[in-house]
Amino acid sequence: MVRMRFFYVHRTWQDWLGMGVAVLIGLSPWLADQQMNQAVMLNAVFVGAVALVLAELEIVNLRRWQEIGEILCGLWLAASPFVLGYADAGDLRYWHFALGAGVVLLATLELWQAWKSTDQELARHGK
Repeated sequence: MVRMRFFYVHRTWQDWLGMGVAVLIGLSPWLADQQMNQAVMLNAVFVGAVALVLAELEIVNLRRWQEIGEILCGLWLAASPFVLGYADAGDLRYWHFALGAGVVLLATLELWQAWKSTDQELARHGK
């Protein structure tokens, strides 16, 4: 039952993957070659920075609220093309929807893994 254990234990690589996705979020306006709107660029950089800090905090001191924060970041990023009005302009909308969905899925998995863990078990994460 090694495969089943994969889904029940929070691994450090998940935090590193979260940091990588956060960097992609921050760089996404340049990667999609769409620096059309200052608000959209600032949104991407801000959401990427917040997601990066939350993922880094998970390595240092894992807590459930960090995953909840990441879920909120991912939901906002996926919704931001519609809220900020660039849902009909270029590939950036696809980048943000896909990256936001990825953050939500990864953070949901991590939250599920940490849900039944005690605070002592969470404190041992990454050590």
